[in-house]
Amino acid sequence: MNKPCDPMSAEMLTPSPVVGSSRPHESAALHVSGEARYTDDLPELRGTLHAALGLSPVAHGRLLGVDRAALLALPGVVAVLTAEDIPGENNCGPLLHDDPILASGELRYLGQPVFAVIASDRELALRAAAQAARVIRCETLPAVLTALEAHAAAQYVVPPMHLQRGDAAAALASAPHRWQGEWSVGGQEQFYLEGQISYALPQEDHGLLLHCSTQHPSEMQQLVAHALSWDSHRVQVQCRRMGGGFGGKESQSALFACVAALAAHRLQRPVKLRLDRDDDFLITGRRHGFDYRWNVGFDDEGRLLAAEVELIANCGHSADLSAPVMTRALCHFDNAYWLPHVALHGYCARTNTQSNTAFRGFGGPQGALAVEVILDGIARRLGLDPALVRQRNFYDEEGARNVTPYGQQVEDNLLRPLSAQLLQDSDYAQRRADIARFNADSPVLKRGLAFTPLKFGISFNVVHLNQAGALVHVYADGSVLVNHGGTEMGQGLNTKVAQVVAQALGLPLTAVRATATDTSKIANTSATAASTGADLNGKAAQDAAQRIRRRLAPLAAELLQAPEDALLWADGWVRVATRPEEALPFVTLVQQAYLRRIQLWSEGFYATPGLHWDRQTLQGRPFFYFAYGAAVAEVLVDTLTGEYRVLRADALHDVGQSLNPALDIGQVEGAFLQGQGWLTTEELRWHPHTGKLLTHAPSTYKIPTANDMPLDFRVKLFGRPNAADSIHRSKAVGEPPLLLPFAVLLALQDAVSSVNPEAPPLQAPATAERLLRAMQGF
Repeated sequence: MNKPCDPMSAEMLTPSPVVGSSRPHESAALHVSGEARYTDDLPELRGTLHAALGLSPVAHGRLLGVDRAALLALPGVVAVLTAEDIPGENNCGPLLHDDPILASGELRYLGQPVFAVIASDRELALRAAAQAARVIRCETLPAVLTALEAHAAAQYVVPPMHLQRGDAAAALASAPHRWQGEWSVGGQEQFYLEGQISYALPQEDHGLLLHCSTQHPSEMQQLVAHALSWDSHRVQVQCRRMGGGFGGKESQSALFACVAALAAHRLQRPVKLRLDRDDDFLITGRRHGFDYRWNVGFDDEGRLLAAEVELIANCGHSADLSAPVMTRALCHFDNAYWLPHVALHGYCARTNTQSNTAFRGFGGPQGALAVEVILDGIARRLGLDPALVRQRNFYDEEGARNVTPYGQQVEDNLLRPLSAQLLQDSDYAQRRADIARFNADSPVLKRGLAFTPLKFGISFNVVHLNQAGALVHVYADGSVLVNHGGTEMGQGLNTKVAQVVAQALGLPLTAVRATATDTSKIANTSATAASTGADLNGKAAQDAAQRIRRRLAPLAAELLQAPEDALLWADGWVRVATRPEEALPFVTLVQQAYLRRIQLWSEGFYATPGLHWDRQTLQGRPFFYFAYGAAVAEVLVDTLTGEYRVLRADALHDVGQSLNPALDIGQVEGAFLQGQGWLTTEELRWHPHTGKLLTHAPSTYKIPTANDMPLDFRVKLFGRPNAADSIHRSKAVGEPPLLLPFAVLLALQDAVSSVNPEAPPLQAPATAERLLRAMQGF
């Protein structure tokens, strides 16, 4: 038997925390130094060709043909591909087969890819593709450009959905107060820093390696295989990291992956397709804009007694992910509130615009925002503090008033204690009084204050997607490599998974490394979306690591002459609880295990338990748990110009028992500002006659900058462990905090109301122009 090492020092007897500690992002130094490799940074193989897309010049039309000869005559052009060149299925739709890779027969929106030019140089490919209007022959047809126009014509991408509880009509008829209103919120461009890109490399034996900036490598693999009429095992997809995704690379990276793969296969040369920002805007979809029509009933204290609401989403020309987006919107209309009688009607309008898709929150923000606007309006009609009205409508922690309209019990309800803490910490009551005095004495500048809570369901609302796999390899030198099915897009997923594996094996974080997502390692993965990245992949990686540890435990017990249940694993050592001065280095244990032919690698798997969902009735338990949060925002508005500043924002967010507080706070801060941009500055405009997206560049589409940050920004984590058996009792943090900046929009409404008490709900985004019009009453 190998003797244990020398006695440990007192410092070594105190384990260093891994999970739950603030650790830097695993690629932070690489990001700062510029060494982090994204898809476009990969060395181009000799003979690499470049692809560019020719886009439809009309919003709706009949495609009559493409003048290939004119394109082939241009400098550097090697090939021109159209739908006729696709050997398999001409489809990149993730759910319905209604989204062509390249247009065939019908032109559906201005910017739709019609052909691909393959050239020796990217600039030459772009120049050739820019000739699209000259070489595409088409017949123009009438276009439908707005969701309300499509709704009036009953033109939908999927059938309407209805979620009901109780008798809304009867409750409305007997309610002391009624309010019929309508409202709208615009869409939002993901504006990831790294645009859509795919690099396809032909392999031996009719195979293909695809480097793709995507949140869903397995879906890219499947769609490329279908387009080429291949088996999936011939397509390998890799993604080391993305320069942002936000949902825009969940399904919509498929078109570019398929075109690059098709060209590489046809020409047997490596082909790269990288969009510039303008084309990315014109081709891809974004967050769904919603129109709302409501009829609500409420009592004298502001309690919502009944609601009948139409939610009309602008889905674009194809279904994409609109059905589950609408489902989540309907399931989040309740947000934090008990609604005894509801009749919610969801309509996915088909328009001749880009096909809208996933975006952080996935319909949840659009659903929850509607009830927040409604409750805010109710409070103003009754002359009550909106914060008080919100609290009166909260779900109860127990009893009958804690079941959602879709039938799921609201368990581990943190709404009241979390909100109470935030209102106290932010000094909401005193500031409300101070702002009233300020506004009374200030004729030009007005302040506004608002409090908003959130409840957000965590899980894919398609049950079978809630699964994940992982591989963990322990090498003979004691170092560890982990691979999982999630993708890294800057959110720190690989860091958290590495922390989980290090904790499970009792190692320092430096001993664990995460590798690129690869369909040849983990198969049939779900998208890194729905805020489930750490939940699913963390559990799968933990399962793999624990399997290895269970194999090593008998050997460690033998070497330390102690029972297995007395072993402590931490900081790269195994020691005995009753004799902590005796310790065995993990590397020594691994070397001995190798000599004894003990398996040092393992797969892991996780499937979220307890989920069920009926898509027809919209009833079930679609979420494993709920995340909660709340924010208070204060704004200052110039009544002469409509310009504003966020003076202060307080956010208290529930992440359970945080895996990495630094990363989680960063996610909350980023989500807050991204949501603030959606609701205040990021305005999408289409030409009313041609259907061209006019805001297709940073010069016309205004994302928030550092100057838009709240001047005083206070973010805290609530810090209560998750009641559900999530990974280390943590909670998802990617999407829920995007609902926090609802407080900014409603603080602006508060400021406007101090000038114009009769002002209707502010349309979002609440640009300076809209603020000015609202204050001036037109």
